[in-house]
Amino acid sequence: MNDVVETTTRPNPVVHDEQETESYDLDDFPFVDEPVQVDAQAETQVIADEPQVAASEPAPEPAPARAPRTPRPKREKRPRTPGSRLRTLAILGGADGEILDRVPGETPRFVQMFFVLLGTALVSALSMMFALMTGVQVAVWLAVPLAIVWAAIIFNLDRFLTSTMTATRSVGKLIALAIPRVLMAALIGFVVAEPVVLQVFHNDIAREVASTNITQAQSDQDGLEKGPEKKALDAATKRVSDLENQAATGIVAGTSNSSASETAAQGTVDDLTAKMAEQQKTIDSARALYQCELTGEGAGTVPGCTGVHGQGTSSDAAKAQLTEAQQTYDALAAQLRTANDELESAGTAAKGELSASESANRKQARAELPAAKQTYETALAAYNARADAVAQGNAGAIGLLSQISGLNRLGEKEPTIFWAHWLIAALFFMIELLPVLVKVLTSYGDPSLYEKTAAIRKQVEEDRVSAEGYRDRAAIVATGSLPPAEPPAPAPAPPAAGDAPTVPLTRADLREGASV
Repeated sequence: MNDVVETTTRPNPVVHDEQETESYDLDDFPFVDEPVQVDAQAETQVIADEPQVAASEPAPEPAPARAPRTPRPKREKRPRTPGSRLRTLAILGGADGEILDRVPGETPRFVQMFFVLLGTALVSALSMMFALMTGVQVAVWLAVPLAIVWAAIIFNLDRFLTSTMTATRSVGKLIALAIPRVLMAALIGFVVAEPVVLQVFHNDIAREVASTNITQAQSDQDGLEKGPEKKALDAATKRVSDLENQAATGIVAGTSNSSASETAAQGTVDDLTAKMAEQQKTIDSARALYQCELTGEGAGTVPGCTGVHGQGTSSDAAKAQLTEAQQTYDALAAQLRTANDELESAGTAAKGELSASESANRKQARAELPAAKQTYETALAAYNARADAVAQGNAGAIGLLSQISGLNRLGEKEPTIFWAHWLIAALFFMIELLPVLVKVLTSYGDPSLYEKTAAIRKQVEEDRVSAEGYRDRAAIVATGSLPPAEPPAPAPAPPAAGDAPTVPLTRADLREGASV
């Protein structure tokens, strides 16, 4: 090429101090003979002319109007660098911008990787949005920004995992590089895939979770009825009822309103009454036997009857038995009359004492009733709180864990759902693994042109640092102090409109700066 412009970015010669450095064969890099665009510039630059303000003719009588405003000059349009958008996408896909400028032919590969990374990030964003909306019950306006942040995190992590892998022909090295990255991507894929699967089976899961919550609510209700809250409430209710009855009647719950003598007399009356009832049955049996012996009525049905009717020994014996039973009954009747008299006397004597006791019982009940009602209210509040907690706990059991458990139960009941669950999960799992798997599959072989250029750049930077170190050491030995730091080189000025748009690099230029 005839018109070759020497660039200002040519590397300085490297100072060697008996140090062996690696040399590169430039025959492996055919791109160095091709012109590389160092400073891209548009062929034409549109510069807006500043608008001219036309001078108006002087008016014969200027009106007291506001002063005319000077129009603003139009902004200068900057020329757009060709391919800048693709370059940005390639950098997002894992490329280094400075190296990419040296080998622009590698741009499409990194652009493709960018779209692979973008696809996984979008899937992760959808997964996070579903998880927040269905599992955590977050509003849409909050779930969308959080999902975007999560997508950015996943995108950056996948970009790091893919950009740090380099090509190699060593299978062992490739496996060693791939295993930790694949494990990390697998963990991310599992976390991302599960909420999406839950959303796919949302209706079936909601029905299963609702059925489980109803069953659990019934079980919890049974436990609530037998729990300590219910026992405390029943005891407080009984206490309030007893005190209210005591305040109304004056009788303490579990006690009688009669005196001890009256109680004893009443017991005697009850005992004699029972004995007279039994004795009456004996009299009836003796009378039936005596009647059977005299007339033969009831022969064969009356116990002890001989069946021979008429006056005789058997009839006389039956008559004597009847007379004895009647005498016993009359004696019991006399005792009962005496007991009734004693009971009446005891009741009359106990009326005065009972009136005073009932008054004291009523007063005591009225004093204890407010505290008993307060205890009842506390027990009722505790019971209601427990019941509400049980009801709300079952109604709100629709989170991620409940949904995952519901999906597992559905899978156990129906094998079709089980296989569909794992196949769909595997699909989204593979989508999340896709960037790392693509990088692993394409990393076996010789280094790409981009990687070779990156290696050369790294070596040049290392040599530059080494050279500066040797110069500093030589200056210290010669003068005993460090030389003053050189000011940084000024940034190159933007090319003028008439400058050449590209500066080609030749093989000799690259050999001079890279071969050491």
